[in-house]
Amino acid sequence: MSLNQNILVKLKQAGFRINGKWLVKGVSLEIERGKIVTLIGPNGSGKSTTAKIALGIYKKIDGEVEKYTNKVGYVPQKISIDWTLPLRVNDFMVLTENLKDEAINEALSLTGVIHLKDKNLGDLSGGEFQRVLLARAISKKPDLLVLDEPVQGVDFTGEIALYELIKKISDELNCGILLISHDLHTVMSATDHVVCLNGHVCCSGSPIDVAKNNEYKALFGEQASQILTRYKHSHDHIHTNEGEIKKN
Repeated sequence: MSLNQNILVKLKQAGFRINGKWLVKGVSLEIERGKIVTLIGPNGSGKSTTAKIALGIYKKIDGEVEKYTNKVGYVPQKISIDWTLPLRVNDFMVLTENLKDEAINEALSLTGVIHLKDKNLGDLSGGEFQRVLLARAISKKPDLLVLDEPVQGVDFTGEIALYELIKKISDELNCGILLISHDLHTVMSATDHVVCLNGHVCCSGSPIDVAKNNEYKALFGEQASQILTRYKHSHDHIHTNEGEIKKN
C-alpha cells in the first residue's frame, strides 16, 4: 500500500509496445486525490497509451503500475454512437450502467445539463455532448477520472468552460483526474502537474515550468510558451455560477 493515502495510481518507468515497437516508454507519474495531472504532446506521442496503462487496459507492460482504487470513470477520445437512433440523454446514461434517477440527476446537474435529460443525443451541440459524457463518467462518483481529449468538437470559449467544469468536478468529488490535452495554455489554470510526452517523458512539472522547458519549446514552439505566460498573467478572474465574471 502507498505511504501517501491520497495517491490513486502510480506509474513507474511504464511503457507499452506492439510488435517490437514502443508506443510509449519510461513514463513515471502519480495521480493524487483532488489533483489534476495533464498529459500533453503531439499526435502519436503516447498520451492515450499512457492513460490506458494507468487504467489497466494494457496488461503486458514494461515497468510497474500501482493502483489503489477500482472506482474509475473514463471518457474515451472516440465513442461510436449511431446518431440515427432516438436515444435520449437519460437512456444514454443507463445504457451500460444501472443507475438510480437520483445519481443521474446529480451528475447531470453538476455538469450543467440536467435540462437536457429528455433530449435526443443527436440534437446536442458538441459542448453539450461532452458535458453528458462527463456526467456519465462521474455518475458513480469515481476516485479516479481519466479524460482523453474531453473538449473535442468544442469552440475555444466552450473549451475554457469545460476545463473550469473539470476543475469543479475535481474539487466537489475530491477525485484525481488524468487529463489528456493537445493544448497546454487552455488547461493550465486547472492543472496541478503536467507531463509532456513524445514517446517518452520530455519534461514534467507545473504548467509554467513545462512551458519554459526547452523540450516543450522544441515540440510546440517559442510562441506557445509565450502565449502560456501571457495567459497565466491575464487569467485573473473566475466565472460564477450565475455567469458573472469576478476578479480573483
